[in-house]
Amino acid sequence: MAGSPLRLFRLGPAGATVAERIERGDAVAPSVLIDRLLDAGAIHPVAPDPTAKRFGISDVVVVTPQLRVDESSATIGDGRITVDDGSRPPLDRATVRLDVNQGPAAARNAARPVVDTPLVAFVDADVIVPPGWLDRLLWHFDDPDVALVAPRVDGEPGSPLDLGDEPARIRAGTRVSYVPGAAMVVRTAAFDAVGGFDPTLRFGEDVDFVWRLDEAGWRCRYEPASRVWHEPRSEVAARLRQHAGYGSSAAPLALRHPSSLSPVQFNGWTAFVWSAAVTGHPLVAVAAAIGSSLALARRLPDVPPRAAVGLALRGHLSAGRQLATAVRRAWWPVVVVGALVSRRMRWIAAMSVLADVSAMPTDVAYGWGVWRGMRRHRTWAPVVPRLSAWPGKPRPT
Repeated sequence: MAGSPLRLFRLGPAGATVAERIERGDAVAPSVLIDRLLDAGAIHPVAPDPTAKRFGISDVVVVTPQLRVDESSATIGDGRITVDDGSRPPLDRATVRLDVNQGPAAARNAARPVVDTPLVAFVDADVIVPPGWLDRLLWHFDDPDVALVAPRVDGEPGSPLDLGDEPARIRAGTRVSYVPGAAMVVRTAAFDAVGGFDPTLRFGEDVDFVWRLDEAGWRCRYEPASRVWHEPRSEVAARLRQHAGYGSSAAPLALRHPSSLSPVQFNGWTAFVWSAAVTGHPLVAVAAAIGSSLALARRLPDVPPRAAVGLALRGHLSAGRQLATAVRRAWWPVVVVGALVSRRMRWIAAMSVLADVSAMPTDVAYGWGVWRGMRRHRTWAPVVPRLSAWPGKPRPT
């Protein structure tokens, strides 16, 4: 059992031998099995001998969109391509200049005609990159199917830009479903193949870009061995506006990628368990949780029963954390209104806040952006939960 979402692989003798070699950390040759495990997020590549890398620093150029809002915000230098995104007054040494501010997507696209390397690194102006950050990413491009690799982005505590310390295949609906455009390295051939960033998106253009690459059959990787620093907004109000901007991208993304964005994604059993819990039937919820765990164990005869039951119970608990996050971010306007007349709604609101008190301000700001975007685009899609299969029922592949 491995991958994200978690799935069960049944291996023949040859496949079992390959799996044992992977678990020992031995090198394995490319194969159909390796491709399937990589695409499922069940295994992750490791860096080869540095002398064997196909790409080096000379094969990548750094592009930074710039918008000067005061004299201290212009940081041109270090040989990168700088795109002046409509600054007033204009930046003196910009490589490319846009007459009016068009947003990060259009600014990055505007740099493409002057990029003559097989790889391009997009780095935002408020991101600090340490020496060697590219070396920890470029080896991924030895795989010709890899289109994009992104580092870990450090910054404010609980930042949505920080996606953790575990490597991942990037795909909607998985543990790492997106990466921010704050810093990413892209194969120029893949950039051209999908038409670059969508210039109509002011926010969420990076998520849309990654999802379109994945849908086109390219591989996108998250590599936390490389770390960069994203300078957080110094003022609380500016930080909340930034998170509201992130939330405003949910509606257009949901319309472009209908099956990829939802506040919660449950199977039928988990939805029933938590529906019973929040409507005041805890005994029914506990019975359903135990029953679904036993049902999963029967459907997975190759898995030890204790492991299968534990897997199902952990899934229910994880779903509870998802629900708390959804209440704070996507559903809080409805919960607040309900709390005015319902004690149960007040209890739900309190539990969701207690689940992560420090995240509440930015989560609420994000949710404000979500609802503002829904109103603008006339859609409910960003707040509609997604129901997947019941335990053991085959899922479409």
